[in-house]
Amino acid sequence: MSHHWGYDPDNGPEHWHKDFPIAKGNRQSPVDIDTKAAAHDPKLKPLSICYEQATSKRIVNNGHAFNVEFDDSQDTAVLKEGPLADTYRLIQFHFHWGSCDGQGSEHTVDKKKYSAELHLVHWNTKYGAFSKAVQQPDGLAVLGVFLKVGDAKPGLQKVVDVLASIKTKGKSAAFTDFDPRGLLPSSLDYWTYPGSLTTPPLLECVTWIVLREPISVSSEQMTKFRQLSFSGEGEAEKPMVDNWRPAQPLKGRQVRASFQ
Repeated sequence: MSHHWGYDPDNGPEHWHKDFPIAKGNRQSPVDIDTKAAAHDPKLKPLSICYEQATSKRIVNNGHAFNVEFDDSQDTAVLKEGPLADTYRLIQFHFHWGSCDGQGSEHTVDKKKYSAELHLVHWNTKYGAFSKAVQQPDGLAVLGVFLKVGDAKPGLQKVVDVLASIKTKGKSAAFTDFDPRGLLPSSLDYWTYPGSLTTPPLLECVTWIVLREPISVSSEQMTKFRQLSFSGEGEAEKPMVDNWRPAQPLKGRQVRASFQ
């Protein structure tokens, strides 16, 4: 029995509250986005995504997913405007995905699950460091992008090609000159709501910005994700699949839409 959190029946999302009581808190993520209840808010500005100078550093298998990490020592890749009052720096992105194409996303839209979900994680520069920002209700802004299976996403191929080198937990590889703009859809229409990290410690520090338009990835690209392992080298292999948390109750929160 694993005493560390994960996605197995014995340590998965329904058990997380034992070690992380905030799992039953009032602003947990993900949520189901009910498109009829999500009100258009004309005060919401368009998003400003400034990734031209983004500096990727490495890619890491952390045993739950894989992270592509960025240099966040300066304002080289930032997210601002939209629902945000401050400037938020990109620190990493990761994905959540399923064991098959019919599931994998964390957020759902009218109960529909996508094949995967990309999370671009940014922290509020006014707090000076990521570790300080996660302790604040407006500390993080996470941009969520749905993935559906169809045509390949050329901007994702560089990520897919390196996954074999970080197959097991704890492995990392240098990963430079990656442009995250290649992972975005053409439309930046979004839904937004106050929420949390979707993995322990589940801190309620996230302004969620979920893009309405999914990106398309090929089934070959998705298959490469599923060849990763939750387990470390030399351990019994556990395929890294279904690393998503189910939708959590809204508890009175309003999801707002930037579009009509």
